Amino acid sequence: MSTSAENRGQFGSKLGFILSAAGSAVGLGNIWKFPGKAYFCGGGAFLIIYLIIVALVGTTVMMAEFTVGRKTHKNAVGAMRELNAKWSWVGGLGVLTGFIILCYYCQVGGWAMKYIVAYIVDVKTIWADPTAYFLNNLLGADGTFPLQGAVIFPFIFLFLTAYIISHGTAGIEKMSKLLMPLLFIMLIALMIRSCTLPGADDGLKYMLNVDFSTINGVAILTALGQAFFSLSLGMGVMMTYASYLSNEDNLISNTAIVCTLDTLVALFAGFMIIPAVFATGIAPGMGGGFGFATLAGVFMAIPGGQLIGTVFYFLLFFAAITSSTSILEGTIAFLVEEKGFERKKALFGASIVIFIIGVMYTLSQAYMNLKGIWISGDGISYPIFGDFLEYLTDRLLLPLGAFFTTVFVGWIWGTDNSVEEATSYGKFKFTLAPVYKFIVKILDPIAIGAIIIAGLVFGMSIS
Repeated sequence: MSTSAENRGQFGSKLGFILSAAGSAVGLGNIWKFPGKAYFCGGGAFLIIYLIIVALVGTTVMMAEFTVGRKTHKNAVGAMRELNAKWSWVGGLGVLTGFIILCYYCQVGGWAMKYIVAYIVDVKTIWADPTAYFLNNLLGADGTFPLQGAVIFPFIFLFLTAYIISHGTAGIEKMSKLLMPLLFIMLIALMIRSCTLPGADDGLKYMLNVDFSTINGVAILTALGQAFFSLSLGMGVMMTYASYLSNEDNLISNTAIVCTLDTLVALFAGFMIIPAVFATGIAPGMGGGFGFATLAGVFMAIPGGQLIGTVFYFLLFFAAITSSTSILEGTIAFLVEEKGFERKKALFGASIVIFIIGVMYTLSQAYMNLKGIWISGDGISYPIFGDFLEYLTDRLLLPLGAFFTTVFVGWIWGTDNSVEEATSYGKFKFTLAPVYKFIVKILDPIAIGAIIIAGLVFGMSIS
């Protein structure tokens, strides 16, 4: 991919872009966070609320980012600067956010790779004590330096991510065309197996039972946060990806398809995890402890658990690397186009910093006393460094980036310009354009503002 704006990379096909953008959106949160949120927030009623929020908020914020990127054919910073130089910092905020997220995302991707190997060659050791295996082998809770969990496997994951990115959009597209279909095949297969387990009927009934009395303000905020964070919004990633599209591509249909694919993954994951935990009597959860420790008890308790567990961690790996490549591309596009770095040097330098910070993320979980500082409605606190990074991105930088992007598109650049770009200046019909304009100008900033307040003031973890 050249550094010149006139000779930038471009996705070779509509399918390549859709699968790449969907791969960016589909991440670990879809698979190990959505099921737990659906369980704790009312099952079927939560699913309906979630779908409504994706349709209203998720699609409109994504299309806003798409139109900015495609209009300018530049990275997030360059795109914002070209449309209004005073707002280029919003693009920079997105790039910074993605960079920080990638530091710990590559660690978790490495954990998935470690578990793929372990489930193939050492599953009995995992099942002997799943929690101890996770804490000791990956995090070093027993005082032994977690070489594999903090260094070796995260390094391999980061190397693969950088290798794919080194080939520009062609590398991203080839990877997405291979891994995204495999991800869906594996996910559907695991979902069918889970739903056919003895005792899984109760889980299915729970997920399909619609009782709106279970929905309260917390559930709505949780659905809003999940929809927002699930779609890779607020990092400038979708701007960067859309910048590699031709002016003839239909952004309206592309947005709808990408959001639909991302939502399907979340729904399939819910119908994979919840029936299985009902069948085994193990309570669902969210995050690394659930994905790497608790689920081991589920796999151990069902027939063919070793194979199912292996497939599941391949699924996590695919979800992680399709997201990590998109985030890294946003950073590299910025360094190449704005700072004049040669692509390989930018990749090498960025990867070193990402790796070092990532190692500290893992070590801070249990091996060493490394903390950050956080200020919220409860005052000053000193969370472990790993939690600090997640607080910084999920509760502050990510929603702030999306908030100011919607304000920019809604009130500065203007929704009329956004709609013109979305329709390729009248080439494609956009019947819901008036609704889109209203949501971007009014509803999206309010919804994202609620996420910011919930995270910073009330300390809610809704990512």
